[in-house]
Amino acid sequence: MDRIDRAIIAELERDGRLTNVELAQRVGLTTGPCLRRVQRLEAEGVIRGYRAVIDPAAVGRSFEVLVDLTLDAQDSETVERFEQALIRAEEVVELRRLFGSPDYFVRVAVADLAAYEAFLSRHVMTIPRVRGVASHFTMKNVKPAP
Repeated sequence: MDRIDRAIIAELERDGRLTNVELAQRVGLTTGPCLRRVQRLEAEGVIRGYRAVIDPAAVGRSFEVLVDLTLDAQDSETVERFEQALIRAEEVVELRRLFGSPDYFVRVAVADLAAYEAFLSRHVMTIPRVRGVASHFTMKNVKPAP
């Protein structure tokens, strides 16, 4: 990967809807070589996809909670059951299994505090072997994820 590949990636991270013509101009290539580089980056899995960034308030999910979760056990059945239950929950925006404590980091997006309480009661607290739940409420998102 050279500096032009890195420039292509940076431009697409800023705006994934750039046309090939616009992208080529920004990175200093003609359209043919630019398109071939993008296709190669896609084929190699460097560019894994393109997505829309949705305003959470517009879809009723502006209340975001960061949750630390700890399980009683780490056996494969417990872990698999827990992960599958949270993967299926539409409120879960991100789920990360961690080394150390806590066992999981979960990003939850819901409409409000009542919806979060319902999510905890309906999804998290019904999963066997959940030992600890610590909820963190965001005061201000200083640097949002891309």
